[in-house]
Amino acid sequence: MTSRTPEKPAPAKPCPQCGKPATARYRPFCSKRCADIDLGRWLSEDYVLPGNTNARAPEDDDNGL
Repeated sequence: MTSRTPEKPAPAKPCPQCGKPATARYRPFCSKRCADIDLGRWLSEDYVLPGNTNARAPEDDDNGL
């Protein structure tokens, strides 16, 4: 039988907003303030996912009617 050593937790990544160490409560952020800043950026559409903005959906076709 082999003995397993407990795995060490991954090192905490820094807060994506300010670079301070992240806390468990607000992970991946360090505080509610940084989490709210990020949420505000999503809601104001500052973050954009890449994609084709010129593509038309099939339901947009008139088919001459």
